[in-house]
Amino acid sequence: MTRKSITTVSAIAAAASMSVALPAANAADTIPKDQSVRNVVLVHGAFADGSGWKGVYDNLTKRGYRVTIVQNPLTSLADDVAATRRALERQDGPVILVGHSWGGTVITEAGIYPKVAGLVYVSALSPDVGETTAQQYEGFAPAAEFVIETTKDGFGYVSPAKFKAGFAHDVSDADVAFMRDAQVPINMSAFATKLENAAWRTKPSWAVIATEDKAFDQAMLIHMAERINAKITKVSASHALFMTQPAVIADTIDQAAKTASAKKQ
Repeated sequence: MTRKSITTVSAIAAAASMSVALPAANAADTIPKDQSVRNVVLVHGAFADGSGWKGVYDNLTKRGYRVTIVQNPLTSLADDVAATRRALERQDGPVILVGHSWGGTVITEAGIYPKVAGLVYVSALSPDVGETTAQQYEGFAPAAEFVIETTKDGFGYVSPAKFKAGFAHDVSDADVAFMRDAQVPINMSAFATKLENAAWRTKPSWAVIATEDKAFDQAMLIHMAERINAKITKVSASHALFMTQPAVIADTIDQAAKTASAKKQ
């Protein structure tokens, strides 16, 4: 298999707060009027909700993109895919579909939708047809600092005692406390659901990988990104990179949109 070119990006600065002010986009940042891919749909992962995309949303909308954020119920893969498809159906043209962590599994299944022009995986999972999400972890080192506690009815939370170390070590203590206490649990049975589709087999893909991610073995993240033939960008960040590195992620989405637009011309 041909190895993908890997661009290593130095972290601009790990955000000390989720409410980091973003600079206003200048004329050079604004997307051209003739760019065909102008829509972006963002899909969050487990233990979080769509509000974590606020920095990415602000960056992209200032450039002129129309951004929609999915709120996954996290009750099953089918339910999350249905929520994502509802968002895709509301788009007025081609779209870049973006997923973080578990959201990668969701966009892999939902991304076959005809309007999807490209996929962006943000430290995200990417199973193949017939595979489960749980299978992606096989053969890789366990994430010792990312501890999931499961309720009697089968829903998982990140252990409060391990939340900062495992999920968001580069986020302020105050914001980590809020994230920890506002977790959206996931039905753990979703990880055992086999995929029926793998959009990355027919759609171009990009991957942003957090080099300090404690939710996954680094070798696992690289393996998944290389298997889907993604253009890879690395950034120094925790698993919460979707919040702490909005500029890097927005730049990758912009690159995906511009590349997909060029192919449509």
